[in-house]
Amino acid sequence: MRLLTDEQWARLAACLPRNEGKAGRPFADHRRIIEGIIYRYRTGIPWRDLPGEAFGPWQTVWKRHRRWAADGTWDTVLAQLTAQADSINGIDWTVSVDSTINRAHQHATNTARPEKYTGAATCRSTSEAPATRGEPAGHAIARSRGGLTTKIHHAVDGDGRPLAVVVTPGQVHDAQVLPVLLSDIRVPRLGRGRPRTAPNALLADKAYSSKQVRADLAARAIRTVSPERADQQANRKRKGRSGGRPRVLDTETYKRRNVVERSFSLLKQWRGLATRYDKLAIVYRSAAVLAAVIAWLRG
Repeated sequence: MRLLTDEQWARLAACLPRNEGKAGRPFADHRRIIEGIIYRYRTGIPWRDLPGEAFGPWQTVWKRHRRWAADGTWDTVLAQLTAQADSINGIDWTVSVDSTINRAHQHATNTARPEKYTGAATCRSTSEAPATRGEPAGHAIARSRGGLTTKIHHAVDGDGRPLAVVVTPGQVHDAQVLPVLLSDIRVPRLGRGRPRTAPNALLADKAYSSKQVRADLAARAIRTVSPERADQQANRKRKGRSGGRPRVLDTETYKRRNVVERSFSLLKQWRGLATRYDKLAIVYRSAAVLAAVIAWLRG
């Protein structure tokens, strides 16, 4: 069963680790195992139901995915693919951000969770954020209006390909996660030079329109393209001249924000991501990063 084209596999294989680090033994059946991981998340079936004749023992597929979720392998692969794209000016740095909320299945929720959560309970890149390595408190599951849920936050380029993926409990406000999401944008240079970490412009909906968010983006020389909320407009008008000038929205550029919605539409074609079945946030997030890798392989 082939889920990747030969061209896609050739590009992906060049970015993968060559051995396990145990006595130098190489990984076996790389392609079959990875396509087994993709198949499981595309269909949403239990790991034990993976077709053995197509992908081999399900335990092997699971262990490979669990190992790479913990050591940040998929983040490293994503970084290499984005670096390759950036080297040929293949990244549109007009970045859009948003989040999508996903219901957690009962198989994912039979774990201990604290009653209250803070913004620190995020699951993000392990390669450049040592302080956040490991499983977050509460496994990034919390009770929101939709029940027990998890949020996936995306920062995508102008073509809708994810540059950063962060997972949080479902009730966390989008603007609270924005600094973490932006700090995870890190595209290395293939030659000399520092990784690129700042977009030219940030397209976001009204959830990100606070004065603090705008000030933080301005400090990083990032142009903000976000509509102002009605209560913010009323507050500014109530203050008169001291309220400052009205926010000017670049409506033509803002029309491009739909790429992040389209990225979530593609993400939710993976049934194992549209509904969360994984107990561990690092395992669930790594599958979302794998979906981002596939998006970059498709170009």
